[in-house]
Amino acid sequence: MYPTAFMPELGRAPHPPSYYAETAGALPSHPALKGARRADVCIIGGGYTGLSAARSLAKAGYDVVVLEANKVGWGASGRNGGQIHPGQRRDPDWMAARLGEPATRRLLALADEAWRFQRDLIADERIDCDLAEGLIHGIHKKSWVEEERRTLDHQAKAWGVGPIAFLDKAETAARLGTDAYFGGTLDPKGGHLHPLKFALGIARAAVAAGATIHEDTRALSIRHGSPAVITTPDGEVTADTVVLAGNGYLGGLDPDTDARVMPLNNFILTTAPLDHVPIPGNEAASDTRFVVYYWRMTADRRMLFGGGETFTPRFPADIAGFVRRHLARVYPDLASVPIDHAWGGTLGITVNRLPFVRRPKPNVWVAAGYSGQGVMLAPFAGHILAEAIRGQTERFDAFADLPCPPFPGGTWLRWPTLVAAMSWFALRDRL
Repeated sequence: MYPTAFMPELGRAPHPPSYYAETAGALPSHPALKGARRADVCIIGGGYTGLSAARSLAKAGYDVVVLEANKVGWGASGRNGGQIHPGQRRDPDWMAARLGEPATRRLLALADEAWRFQRDLIADERIDCDLAEGLIHGIHKKSWVEEERRTLDHQAKAWGVGPIAFLDKAETAARLGTDAYFGGTLDPKGGHLHPLKFALGIARAAVAAGATIHEDTRALSIRHGSPAVITTPDGEVTADTVVLAGNGYLGGLDPDTDARVMPLNNFILTTAPLDHVPIPGNEAASDTRFVVYYWRMTADRRMLFGGGETFTPRFPADIAGFVRRHLARVYPDLASVPIDHAWGGTLGITVNRLPFVRRPKPNVWVAAGYSGQGVMLAPFAGHILAEAIRGQTERFDAFADLPCPPFPGGTWLRWPTLVAAMSWFALRDRL
């Protein structure tokens, strides 16, 4: 279990107040589990990973039960920045130096498959999630511009990454409505969406395929065996197979996953609707900071902005004020605009920022630790787990072969270690 001071946000609760919860439309309700239930597969976690796995398995004829401690999409899946970042979290040269060229090319191909899977999922299930195309990456240091340009050219030639266009300072300013950046890149395959609408759409598809979802049903423990028994406050599920899909919210259910997936908080605000639109092309945007800023316009003309670091597991007392000062660095003219929503959430990161996909026991499967790439990777990872459970393990094996060392220091000391590292990178961002 986590030390009490470092527990990620947990609890049985409705969706926390956010722009997403307010604008997602009718929020469906799924009954809590009462009593005993037998299933082929029990999935713990009702976010992108778990819901996608449930959909794919139910479509294949499996009897699937999803246990969600709160509400569908309550965690990172319903609170994130909504940004679609193609590719893997690490660049190809970094991966090639550590994993070799064949593995790197396979991971790049899988990232392309994940992008296509997401688009097909939205289209096939008719998920209305405010999907918009394009991602601009701003370069926040002048000294990095030529290096970024060379890297872009190299990755296109050596690895086939792209098509991604380089933007000079003037074009970056025109596209982002700010002169805070010295250049940038435009990836047409990136984009953004309403993450809670996306999660609810996958849930509807999973239920339509035959899966059962139980909200307000925390998995308290797993008695491993064949079958496994998952206990909840008011019942239990006996299942041949268990999928751990809680990401940063597993809360001690699997020590091996806990050692490799660190919960980390992030914070977002939305302004009141704006009279002018700073991003005329409606692309998503992020930048080259290690503690990254990310932002976009919403469908109703609000600026949605996330950024800033905290070195405590607790949320700031004034999230709006905390994020506003970062917003003002990019858009000084929005420094005093009314803030209508501000919220936080918990994501899962790994030491090397590559996803943690494993089969820790013969009938237990896990995918977590997307490190900020979950909007695109998590639904695909859930589908890959479903494939593997059905006996098709090629894509699962490609991810499972990735090294994913535990955070140094164990459960008690890993947070201070991360704080020290993040503090150094945050200082580097400001220099």
